Amino acid sequence: MIGDVVGSRRARNRRALHTRIQQVLDAVNAEHDPIRPLGITVGDEFQGSFRHVGEALDAAFAVRVRLLPEVDTRYGVGWGEVQVLDPGRGIEDGPGWWAARDAIEWVGDTERQAAGRSVRTAFRSELPDAPSLPALAAALLCRDQLVGSLDERSLRILRGLMQHQSQSELASLEGVSTSAVSQRVRANGLALLVMAQRELARVR
Repeated sequence: MIGDVVGSRRARNRRALHTRIQQVLDAVNAEHDPIRPLGITVGDEFQGSFRHVGEALDAAFAVRVRLLPEVDTRYGVGWGEVQVLDPGRGIEDGPGWWAARDAIEWVGDTERQAAGRSVRTAFRSELPDAPSLPALAAALLCRDQLVGSLDERSLRILRGLMQHQSQSELASLEGVSTSAVSQRVRANGLALLVMAQRELARVR
């Protein structure tokens, strides 16, 4: 999985940006079981390797949601063999790495188009035993659209739901009624988004 920051050149404090990204990557690494932990490689790019496509997609989703709304990120996930050329600098090669590179470059090109402004994640592979590309592409497009439409409060509630917090707990944290949280969860499809992501995490 390859990720990078959307509009990173506009960041006022790049050192703080890198620190924040690494903190989130460390937290997500601790919650997942990567073959090679997510880490910053060059510039604002970060990479990691996972055993299954679903694990990579789940990690990408977790990183993005935790960084939003201050920092938005894009992702390319590739299926295939990966060789580590330089462990110290995280330089990789192989079909899986090039598939991820192709995916993230497609995201960058697509998000510059009016119809694709919400696109942030793509999956690529040329191997015959890879998961269904059309099905994953459709799911990721819908997921990105939903996440991109959320305001700051909805993002906080989404993060809480992902951490299995109850709506009453989230209401207390937000200083609103449980009913208000429930209405927002329904209106923004937050519970559905969590359910969809859990299904994506099961992809092998």
